[in-house]
Amino acid sequence: MKIPYIMTPGPTEVSENVRLARSKRCTNPDFDPEFYDFYKETCEITAKFLNTKNQVLILNGEGILGLEAACASLTEKGDRVLVIDNGIFGEGFADFIKLYGGQVVFFKQNRKRAIDIDKLEKFLEKDSDFKYATVVHCDTPSGVLNDISKICPMLKSKGILTVVDSVSAMGGEKLEVDKWDIDIVIGASQKCISAPPGLTILSVSSDAFNFMKNRKSKIASFYCNLLVWKDYYKDKWFPYTPPISDIVGFRQAVENIIKDKNIINRHHRISVAVREAVKMAGLSLYTENGYSNTVTVIEVPNGIEDAKLIDYMKDYYNVMIAGCFGYLKGKVIRIGHMGENAKVDKVSYTLYALQKSLEHFGFKCKCDMPSYFLNKI
Repeated sequence: MKIPYIMTPGPTEVSENVRLARSKRCTNPDFDPEFYDFYKETCEITAKFLNTKNQVLILNGEGILGLEAACASLTEKGDRVLVIDNGIFGEGFADFIKLYGGQVVFFKQNRKRAIDIDKLEKFLEKDSDFKYATVVHCDTPSGVLNDISKICPMLKSKGILTVVDSVSAMGGEKLEVDKWDIDIVIGASQKCISAPPGLTILSVSSDAFNFMKNRKSKIASFYCNLLVWKDYYKDKWFPYTPPISDIVGFRQAVENIIKDKNIINRHHRISVAVREAVKMAGLSLYTENGYSNTVTVIEVPNGIEDAKLIDYMKDYYNVMIAGCFGYLKGKVIRIGHMGENAKVDKVSYTLYALQKSLEHFGFKCKCDMPSYFLNKI
């Protein structure tokens, strides 16, 4: 099996030391007291780069598990929940809320732009009777970054719990969980953290846990019940057997992030240079503002099929980028420059492969993208 360079917006490349960490012998995590310490220490280390004193949990399931678990644990029948929607994943929160009996109220915005803070403030002045609100930090399909440093404190000032999907931002964008009044933030192992897929990371505030404890009805799930994790360390009891090799690898990936003191700035510099190279080449970005550090979304030029372009890059240059789905299917391609992918050599080669592939299908770039990118870094 030939493995291409994975330059998609998740899953990302995994470093050698993470792969080696996953190969270590396993204990029985349910009965070994040392693993409880290891798990707790890993959560505490993760809390450092999330800038939070809240309890952090590592759950056995891809990031979607965290999104559903937050909604399952907070939602009771009839609860009004505000869904801040300017993208596919922003809108997607509504499905989980409805599944657990909640009443969804949308605040919809332009999907090419970041949430307008002033318009959200005016909306909340008229209606702020919500148990919690959901917002996506970086909406991966569109690449739009929302300013949760302003959104979450505004919501919290109205007495609204805040739930943030930071799956595609955590580790590549600044994240100040406590300072920004985030009650539940959700991440995933396979994006900027650059560990293999399979783990959800959450931090949960005391306010969020109190809402869960004081529910009138029981949480309608076991696997998605965050409350059952609250006292795992005191009770020395995991709700289900943790995937020990995944967690050992994840621990190494988090330590890699903490050692990289320049990680956010590196993501930012690379993302700016990519966007400038793409525009200089005569391509169009999908987003109009709110550009993320972790993914660049490019409109497919007229006359080119996205699937053929992506396949050509993989077949002839061994580079895998992504198309999209939903309303963006066939319209855009996406380059992930997050985590282990946010390296100058990998990104410059990706731009080379993209340029050569575009030229094969008849699109003439107005500049040499890899050279322009390297000059801008």
